Amino acid sequence: MNQQFGGKTVFGASVGILMLETRFPRIYGDIGNAATWPFPVQYKVVPGATTEIVVRQDPRVLLDRFVAAGRELVQAGCDGITTNCGFLALIQDQVKDALGVPVATSSLMQIPMVQALLPPGKRVGVLTISKATLTPDHLAAAGAPRDTVIVGTDGGRAFTTGILDDHESLDFEACRLDILDAAAELVTLYKGIGAIVLECTNMVPYAADVRKLTGLPVYSIYSFVNWFQAGLAPRKFPLELDDPRLNLASYQGG
Repeated sequence: MNQQFGGKTVFGASVGILMLETRFPRIYGDIGNAATWPFPVQYKVVPGATTEIVVRQDPRVLLDRFVAAGRELVQAGCDGITTNCGFLALIQDQVKDALGVPVATSSLMQIPMVQALLPPGKRVGVLTISKATLTPDHLAAAGAPRDTVIVGTDGGRAFTTGILDDHESLDFEACRLDILDAAAELVTLYKGIGAIVLECTNMVPYAADVRKLTGLPVYSIYSFVNWFQAGLAPRKFPLELDDPRLNLASYQGG
C-alpha cells in the first residue's frame, strides 16, 4: 500500500531561509529573490535583525530571535535551515543545536571543503561586504582557518553602503564594479589564490563575472544551498534495468 504521512503544514519546500529585516531591492540571483531558486523555499523574516546589528555589530545578541524564527520554519515543514548573511556563522552552533535539523548559516562554511579540492600551494580567498567587521572569530565559527585571506567592498561605490545602510534603490552596475574591483584586488595582492568564496549572499548575481575576470572557481550561498537541498531532497532517477528484449534482432513483445 502506498501510504502518505503528514505531520507538517507545507510540503515540497525543504529549505527554510531566515532573512534579515531589510528594504533594499533584491534582483534575480539574490537569496531573497524567490525566483533565484530552482526549487521551492520558505522564508521567515527575523524581527529586528538589521544589517547594522548583524554585520556591523554582533548577531549573537539576536540569537533567541533567530532560533524562534527557525523553529517556525521547521514547524511549517522545512527540513533544513539557512540564512541570508554570511556573518551569521557566529550563531551556527547554537541555532543548529536548538533546531534539531541541518543548519547552514553561512557561505563561509564552504571554505574547508573548497580548500580540500585545491592542489598544493593554492588557497581560498574570500570576498566580503565588510572586511572591517569580518573577524577571525567569524571564520573559526565557519570551520575556516582564522588567517583566511579576505578582501572587502567596503571602500567601493555602492555595494557596501547601499546594502548595509538599507537603501531602497541600488545602482546595480556600480555594485557589480565594486565586486569586480575587490576580486581583482584579491588575486593581484595575494598570490596562490585557487578559488573564491563569496561571503555575502547579495554577491551571487555577480559570481559569473567574478569567474570570468579571475578565471577561478567561485562558490557562493547559491552553490552552498543547492548542495544543501540535494541532500534534503535527493533527485529521484528512473530505474533502468537491462532488458534482453530491447534488441531489435531478438525483440519479443508482450
